Amino acid sequence: MRHYKSFVALGDSFTEGLNDPGQNGHYRGWADRVAERLAADEPGFRYANLAVRGKLLDQIVAEQVPVAVEMAPDLVSLCAGGNDLLRPGSDPDVMAKKLARAVRDLRSGGSDVLLFTGVDPRDTPLMRRLRGRFAVFYLHVRSIADLYGCRLVDQWSMQGLRDWRAWSADRLHMNEDGHRLVAARVLDVLGVPFEDWRKDWPSRTVDPRARRREDAQWIREHLVPWVSRRLRGVSSGDGLSPKRPDLTAF
Repeated sequence: MRHYKSFVALGDSFTEGLNDPGQNGHYRGWADRVAERLAADEPGFRYANLAVRGKLLDQIVAEQVPVAVEMAPDLVSLCAGGNDLLRPGSDPDVMAKKLARAVRDLRSGGSDVLLFTGVDPRDTPLMRRLRGRFAVFYLHVRSIADLYGCRLVDQWSMQGLRDWRAWSADRLHMNEDGHRLVAARVLDVLGVPFEDWRKDWPSRTVDPRARRREDAQWIREHLVPWVSRRLRGVSSGDGLSPKRPDLTAF
């Protein structure tokens, strides 16, 4: 187990912490939870979170990675590409090359790097059609982790995240329970004692008619507005700044 003295988190809404309510209008999320645990073992621990919701891989690489390289923390987390994969025409092979260059830059500064696979989308309406695209990209992520000696957080294998009780109403962002499970998995990968990330949800029976009504409501209230923003070239993160832009004491 390495005692990290500093941690910088990079990415999009997943790393920003949507939809895990925090303080002062900000979200908490798995990264804040990990920082809290690491700070408990290291006086003077410093933490920055540069993630902004809606960011694409190119934006994260251009805007966040150079800042993290300059900060030279002990640990950097990089999770990017999910928003790209949902867009028509995205190429997971091209995306992987961009990610690999970013990881090389981060590793060249001596930082340990955390990479992530995403959650298997097979249980998500519509998104399941893109499952092959997601799988190819996440296999690339595994290869990049091996090539550059990164730590890998494999969410694809986390069965607890396949239950809708780990997700918020938009089905795109985890709720408090989901972020807690991811934080536990990250800390397990880092070798830091914490709660178990494996989750067995109590069994429940869902009426198929009720599920169809829920699916229709999700399409109306969440999917259609999301598609509308994409068509208009608008992002939920437009005009937003990172919640913790500086590497300061946590």
